[in-house]
Amino acid sequence: MPLIPEEPQIHESVPGPRSAPAAGRSASTPRPVPGPRPTPRPVPPRAGYAANAGPGRPGPARGPAPTASATATATAPLVPRSPGGAGGVTATAQIQLIPAPADGAIDAADEAVDLLLDTGRAPGEILVLTTGEHHPWAAHELSFGETSYWAQHDAGDDVFYAGITAERAAGRQVVVVAVNGGADEATALGLPTALARAGTLLIVCGDPVLINGIVAAKA
Repeated sequence: MPLIPEEPQIHESVPGPRSAPAAGRSASTPRPVPGPRPTPRPVPPRAGYAANAGPGRPGPARGPAPTASATATATAPLVPRSPGGAGGVTATAQIQLIPAPADGAIDAADEAVDLLLDTGRAPGEILVLTTGEHHPWAAHELSFGETSYWAQHDAGDDVFYAGITAERAAGRQVVVVAVNGGADEATALGLPTALARAGTLLIVCGDPVLINGIVAAKA
């Protein structure tokens, strides 16, 4: 059934144990997701990233935050739930939709990740998938070879970014999908897989009309 936008509620819908907020973050003052900020702020390296990056490997810069029109979420069913999930994760996750254009889907996903970390989620509990071009972090790390890239995935101590068709990406408690282009067929097949990988929450960032149209065509 089509998703109907509602008020943002990611911070209200993440059950289970939480870790202490990441350094420099405050769980008591969550930001809206996603939304404009009065002034840009530098993006701190996430846990384990600086150690993995090594000399001469700065993390890629993020683009501008999405506009205020991309602040709604939805929790209606998006794709059929499967009895089991990838990586041993059962597909009983809640689904939320964050409206965003294709060229703003990665920014919306980054904002969602920031809010999850601000509200106590451990970095290693979050997997970010893209349907089109790789997230800048993934593209940056893949430039140093797949061995080191997947070693960071296997370590499981930081947010990990991969393509939605990456079979090796194991399930995590929270999966964030940025619908940033790519073939509709790959997106239609990838969304049920993303749901199966999510333990408690699946967040889909993209054009609701496009996403619902793709899902309806494959139903």
